Amino acid sequence: MKKAAAKPIAELVPGILSETLARRTGMTLDLIAGWDEIAGPDHAPFTLPEKILWPRRASEDEPFEPATLVLACEGHHALFLQHAMPELIERLNRFFGYGAVGRIRLVQKPVGKPEPARKNRIADLTAEEARRLDEVLGDIDDEKLRQRLARFGRGVIARQRDPR
Repeated sequence: MKKAAAKPIAELVPGILSETLARRTGMTLDLIAGWDEIAGPDHAPFTLPEKILWPRRASEDEPFEPATLVLACEGHHALFLQHAMPELIERLNRFFGYGAVGRIRLVQKPVGKPEPARKNRIADLTAEEARRLDEVLGDIDDEKLRQRLARFGRGVIARQRDPR
């Protein structure tokens, strides 16, 4: 008698989770995994789909009605999302491949995602620091390289001033 090979847990979990998630929330793992792409960089960090409420149908003869997506949203971002709802519904329906979602209900609460990283602003240099940096970079012919090294140099000088 031949023993069955052991399956990695990573192969079993998605099937179990997908079934449970679909039963409890009406969503799939694909929706959650693809949410950042669906919502886009302006909304994804502040939102997270919670569940999809599918309207009950008494019989198969009743016409299909689109569902309502319950969306958790950081309180400060709700107004921006309110204006973007038609576009977000369109993106959701494109994701599903048909008109699955007809409306979005916002639930304001912490989403728990980190805020998007902000670019550091370029440090201001004193006249003496700027002169010294220009002097060091003066022999570099490649303009792009010189600009990048100048930006790096400003950061280094600023950090030396304030080592926080």
